[in-house]
Amino acid sequence: MASQSLFLKLKSGYKKLMSRMKIGIPRALLYYKQFPFWQCFFKTLGAEVIVSGETNAQILNAGIEAAPSEICLPVKVFYGHTLSLSKKCDYVFIPRVVSVEKEAYTCPKFMGLPDMLKALPNAPAILSIDINAKKKRRYYYQSLLKLATVINKNPATVLKAYKAAQKSLENFQQKQSVPPFEAHNDLKIGIVGHPYNIYDPYISLDFLSRLKRQKINIQTLENVSAGCVEAQTGALAKPIFWTYEKEVVGTVMHWLRSKTVDGIIYLLAFACGPDSMMQVLIEEEARKHPEVPLMSMVIDEHSGEAGFLTRLEAFTDMLELKKAKMASS
Repeated sequence: MASQSLFLKLKSGYKKLMSRMKIGIPRALLYYKQFPFWQCFFKTLGAEVIVSGETNAQILNAGIEAAPSEICLPVKVFYGHTLSLSKKCDYVFIPRVVSVEKEAYTCPKFMGLPDMLKALPNAPAILSIDINAKKKRRYYYQSLLKLATVINKNPATVLKAYKAAQKSLENFQQKQSVPPFEAHNDLKIGIVGHPYNIYDPYISLDFLSRLKRQKINIQTLENVSAGCVEAQTGALAKPIFWTYEKEVVGTVMHWLRSKTVDGIIYLLAFACGPDSMMQVLIEEEARKHPEVPLMSMVIDEHSGEAGFLTRLEAFTDMLELKKAKMASS
């Protein structure tokens, strides 16, 4: 009996040793910018990466119930995705993203996400890292080493994982710089907004696919270079201290001034403070360039498909009529 008990313990310990650490990544917020990096990083370390499913009513409702009522829709969606992973992995990865460039910050919610989720009564185990471009490079590498400890403590392996992850992210960004689809229709529309608003089909009511079915050429924020964004926003009276909002504003300014699109749709989330401030700035800039129409569309958990589609169809019809009139004159 003693030998059998020892055998079972050894067998159990072996299975635990051989089973890979499961790291969950919510399909929300910065997933749409950073996922290739973290997926490659954790996999190279030897972990299994589990991504939450596509946003649906169940995930959204769970997020609405768990998150503070005054918070923006994308963060509510993040809550829902995080909770959906709680029984599927050992840790849910939620980085604290303070800054991705030295002279700016991210949204305050990105800085507080780990603490906000940890405060939930049914919170899953959370794995986090501080990302702050204002710190020295050594600080970032030490943070990566600390992050990797639960999976792999070998510094050489962590460095290898970082380099592989960086390459994976670069490849992803290169693919994103190509327009999402080119159509035979001459109409070209610029779609601007945070990727988590645009590329989540559920909260955006799948409007990208709807434009694709209309065979409209689409340009997005990723098709405008960082240098171009800097050149445009550098002319403003005051700098924009939020990196991701600066990308939005710089992209719109480029399209308005270069007239490389026939119209612009700005998709933003209700209750997002930075978005609301940028909306005023963008619409003021658009009034200086009336030849490129701009339409702002606000989404929240109560967005109705009928009204959303009516506005979208009316805008595209107006642009097509305008373009046809200019061609015939």
